[in-house]
Amino acid sequence: MSLAKYGRRMNRTGCLFHQATTILRGECRCFMIFFVLLVIQGCTPASIDAPDGAPATLDPIVLYNWEDDMPQSVLAAFTQETGIEVVYRTYESTEEAVANLRAGAVYDVVVMENRHIPTLISANLLARLDHHNLPNFKNVSLNFRGLTYDPDNAYSVPYSWGTTGIVVRSDRLTEPVMRWADLWEARYAGHVALYRGQPRETIGLTLKSLGFSANTEDPAHLQAVLTRLLELPLPVHFAEDYDPFTVSTSMIDGPVSVGMGYTSDMLEGRAAGAPFDYVLPEEGGLLWGDNFVIPASSTQRRQAEQFIDFLLRPEIAAMITNQNYYAMANDAALRFMKPEIIQNPYIYPPQEQMNDVEIVLPLSETGEQMYEQVWNQFLEANTAAGSR
Repeated sequence: MSLAKYGRRMNRTGCLFHQATTILRGECRCFMIFFVLLVIQGCTPASIDAPDGAPATLDPIVLYNWEDDMPQSVLAAFTQETGIEVVYRTYESTEEAVANLRAGAVYDVVVMENRHIPTLISANLLARLDHHNLPNFKNVSLNFRGLTYDPDNAYSVPYSWGTTGIVVRSDRLTEPVMRWADLWEARYAGHVALYRGQPRETIGLTLKSLGFSANTEDPAHLQAVLTRLLELPLPVHFAEDYDPFTVSTSMIDGPVSVGMGYTSDMLEGRAAGAPFDYVLPEEGGLLWGDNFVIPASSTQRRQAEQFIDFLLRPEIAAMITNQNYYAMANDAALRFMKPEIIQNPYIYPPQEQMNDVEIVLPLSETGEQMYEQVWNQFLEANTAAGSR
């Protein structure tokens, strides 16, 4: 998801923040006054011992996330309240993020898709969370807690979610697009876009078009997917998960009429004055989810948990949605959101549409290898055919 998180992900109230606290240095009496003020405000001191007993610090923490996913105003509010600066690092795909974690890169909080979490846990790359430091976890929707990839939420905190469907530029269509299968219609040759950085979702939508589960690991089903993908009318336009190469920009400035995409693509197109629409296909859309995790390499886990708990406050979660227009896995935040967001069926689809949506779940190691093989063969074939 960014637009990048939607692609995927381009997340989008006002709330009252505690006054910034200043760390008083010097006499013990000054420190005691500071501590009492913190207790009165209900804040946790920013200088907290690390889990290994390392000295307390006010060093910056590093957030690793989709580009433009986290509003700078939220980061500034956290720094104002706690004195802890948040350094914002970005990735272009969660595959890139996973690769960097494996390579030993150090971050304190990472936004990670559901499907990667079991692999990261198995590789001992995630820290176990101390839920005593996450009292606002109570705000997380029951619908997103305890999912199969982390049944006790021992390593992940649900953050945001959305659907993957079909984005269309209606002024370029002669017939309505209602199904994934419509992407294979010859009349759309040269006008279909897919996200290069979202192989799971492209394979998933193709599986759905064939009547299979988006999470199947049946070799016969995946062979059918490869055959089906190679039947897409050429050339296929490959969009990227970041501006200015998203599906929406390829529809605004390029020849694309229809493609896999996210509500953020549709909203971007409409903001540019183009007649965009978004469809959850009859075969069923896909559901993605992002989570907060703390890498095992973090040396500031307590501060990282403090930051995650801050983001779980209802007014802060709503502040993110009100700017980025993504659905939050935070029920308590709904009352702080703009009415036009809560009532927007593209962001919060009605239940009858959600009944046919399938969540993209983690695969086994063998499944990952099979999906990767299908994707690489598809890309190679399209490169040879001159797709862009």
